[in-house]
Amino acid sequence: MLPVITFFVFWIALEAYVFFALRRTLTSSKTRIAALIWWGFGLAAVAASIIGALAVGGPLVHASPWQNGLIGLMFTFLITKFIYAIAYGIGDGFRLLTRWRRWRASSPPAQAVPGTTSPDSRRRFVGQLAMGIAAFPFAAFLHGVVRGRYQFELRRVQLVFPDLPPAFDGLTIIQLSDFHAGSFDDPVAVAKGLDLVNQENPDLVLFSGDLVNDRAEEIEPYKEMFGRLRGRMGQYASLGNHDYGGYTNETKGDNKVKNLNRLKEHHADMGFTMLNNAHVRLERDGQSIVLAGVENWGHRPFPQKGDLDQALAGTNQEDFVVLLSHDPTHWDEKVRPNDRRVDLTLSGHTHGAQMGVEAPPFIRWSPSSFVYPRWAGLYTEGKENLYVNRGFGYIGFPGRVGIWPEVTRIELVRGEPSA
Repeated sequence: MLPVITFFVFWIALEAYVFFALRRTLTSSKTRIAALIWWGFGLAAVAASIIGALAVGGPLVHASPWQNGLIGLMFTFLITKFIYAIAYGIGDGFRLLTRWRRWRASSPPAQAVPGTTSPDSRRRFVGQLAMGIAAFPFAAFLHGVVRGRYQFELRRVQLVFPDLPPAFDGLTIIQLSDFHAGSFDDPVAVAKGLDLVNQENPDLVLFSGDLVNDRAEEIEPYKEMFGRLRGRMGQYASLGNHDYGGYTNETKGDNKVKNLNRLKEHHADMGFTMLNNAHVRLERDGQSIVLAGVENWGHRPFPQKGDLDQALAGTNQEDFVVLLSHDPTHWDEKVRPNDRRVDLTLSGHTHGAQMGVEAPPFIRWSPSSFVYPRWAGLYTEGKENLYVNRGFGYIGFPGRVGIWPEVTRIELVRGEPSA
């Protein structure tokens, strides 16, 4: 209840501050009316999203196309107004600091000097500057909602291992993660994203969890296209936190087990072998590697069902191991401390928060970094590697801003890693 109250207090305060800031900034009646219409439209979008959530229930899990649109507008306007308020508030802060210093010095208020800029003019300039700054995130978030969520990106990664069996030199893996079928509203766009997989003709297709948002039936409209994914050595998958259900009343209690079993059946129908705390041995030219998978393991409240020891039971210490583990938290908490070396762990889960800035080597940031130290891309510690996929789908915010939906092509190469 407290988070809800906090949100409403923040929202009301933000809307009030932006309203009065716009009135102070704009002097022309036409521009003022246009700006207040923009403000009112954003207010209505947030209110409609909240009302829709209360009326329908579970918009973050079972969002319809119209809910997706409202939620997208809500995020766009809230974040834009927040950035505008910060930029304008800096100017207000300097003004308050100046007044406080004069009060402490018992100085009279400053009078406008002819030929100089008046306080009102400076305030309007700051307000106009704040509007210019806020225009950038407004445009970025609109793009993220309209096009960014389906702006699929094929990322190519080459990893070098001295212990990779020679027969597997050049092995190609396509990793998908976080499909979140229940969020999609454009099957044609989804099909184009999945087409990237077979165009690469990979050896393996690996899916690291969260096929759906909550209900197993969400994948049904996409089963045919997902079922066309093929690797020359097979297709394998593990479970993510959303796959277990329990996010709505429909998948709680006895329905939770039935829902999970149905999801596993869908995986089998699509040609994917589930690796739930289990492994398979892949053989080529008399040599082999181990492909293992664990059930989801993450910090509470996420399920902690993953059992690495069970997944690797019966394997040898010298085996080269590739592991599917949905939540990258598992890598730091359980995989790296384990006595068994896992050469490559493939995760997802974070989505890179679906927003951020990636312009290496200058900047690489996402709000996800506040929660997950390993939030996207490749991480290496000693001889162990983790790759965190940015996710194919989306949930919550129906868009992508700077962190695009990802299909990952990983090539394993035998050799000595460069220093």
